Amino acid sequence: MIHPLLAAYDAQLRTDAETAHALSSTVSGPLRMAVFPGGRGFVSSAALQDADAAQIAALVEMVVEHFGAQEGITEVEWKTRGHDRAPGLVEALTVHGFVAEEPESIMIGEAGVLAQEVAVPDGIRIRRARTDADVWAMEEMQGAVFGDPHWKVRAETTMQRLRADDDVELWIAEADGRIVSAGRLEPVGGTEFAGLWGGATLGDWRGRGIYRALTAERARSALARGKRYLHSDSTEFSRPILERSGLIKVSTTTPYVWTPPAD
Repeated sequence: MIHPLLAAYDAQLRTDAETAHALSSTVSGPLRMAVFPGGRGFVSSAALQDADAAQIAALVEMVVEHFGAQEGITEVEWKTRGHDRAPGLVEALTVHGFVAEEPESIMIGEAGVLAQEVAVPDGIRIRRARTDADVWAMEEMQGAVFGDPHWKVRAETTMQRLRADDDVELWIAEADGRIVSAGRLEPVGGTEFAGLWGGATLGDWRGRGIYRALTAERARSALARGKRYLHSDSTEFSRPILERSGLIKVSTTTPYVWTPPAD
């Protein structure tokens, strides 16, 4: 039997919510295909269990043609889930040049459980990031932690979202004015969920409870906004921390990435 938290995830989040901030979005059959800033393509589906391997192979070919015909696409991510029944999907993605990245854990929990008091280490200040300077410094730190060469594009996009009074919240932890940890809270409109994204802590500052404190602050904010659940796609760095905070691993997600051939 599917876990109730996973059932809520499938019903509420595998919808237009996944592409709410895309520059453009197209629905074709069971697929959602979107383009985000920086030329990043994205593909997701609600379910593929009613398709056979031949039909799924045709869907993958259609996606490659769809994004291949667009200028400025730098990469395309197909978001797969470990609990899906999708016969032949991995094989079709591989044949068409998609490369698997590291699997991540789909973590979900009650916001009320995570909104606990966590001791903040001496010298650490946790607050909302609201200015362009805050955003730039936060994204630069996260880019360094994740080895992300596109962090400047993400910084510009995030600043635009804040200027437009987007619901996204940015939370940072500072030591002597330097950002040492950060993460986003993204309430998902029309659902009971808010997402925990972008969690990153500089190596020298890990293991001190800073990220747990950031998670608790975001959980309290989510509750104040009427959200019941928190969810996150977590690496092995953040999964144990989120489990200690009260989130549960309900499945996995593996991104398969396709890079358009050079002209």
